[in-house]
Amino acid sequence: MSDFWVFGYGSLMWNPGFEHQGGQPALLCGAHRSLCVYSWVHRGTQERPGLVFGLDRGGACRGMAWRVSGSLREQTIDYLRAREQVTMVYLETWRKIRLQSGETAEALTYVVNRAHPQYAGTLPLERQLEIVVEAAGQSGRNPEYVLNTASHLEDLGIKDHGVSWLSDRLR
Repeated sequence: MSDFWVFGYGSLMWNPGFEHQGGQPALLCGAHRSLCVYSWVHRGTQERPGLVFGLDRGGACRGMAWRVSGSLREQTIDYLRAREQVTMVYLETWRKIRLQSGETAEALTYVVNRAHPQYAGTLPLERQLEIVVEAAGQSGRNPEYVLNTASHLEDLGIKDHGVSWLSDRLR
């Protein structure tokens, strides 16, 4: 089995959680990072949902691509399904990415399922902030998730107006 790539745009950028051979910044076209998923498990509950990032259609997204050994394919995909597909809010797909090196590759990617009840759509930033401030789930408090993502976007030189606006107010 050949090596493969996993594209991260939220917590997979800073906490992949699986063994990899390294990563590099990458660009995915046709979808953008959006705080558009109500979190009922990791960063909220059904009674008090949080918000997590999803790849929503349109635009482009800069994130991190992680190279995984082909010998770890099944183990890695099983791990990602257990982590990302708890409520099946994401669709598991293979999308073309452009690596920082200039190469293109197919990457395992999780995009939001707009038909899922956890799809929040495009919420005003003020509403996103109201939800994030109070939410917490099995993986921790929702503000920490947004702040960690903002910090790693900054480290990578990725500008995201919405994430910056939220992180400024959460600090």
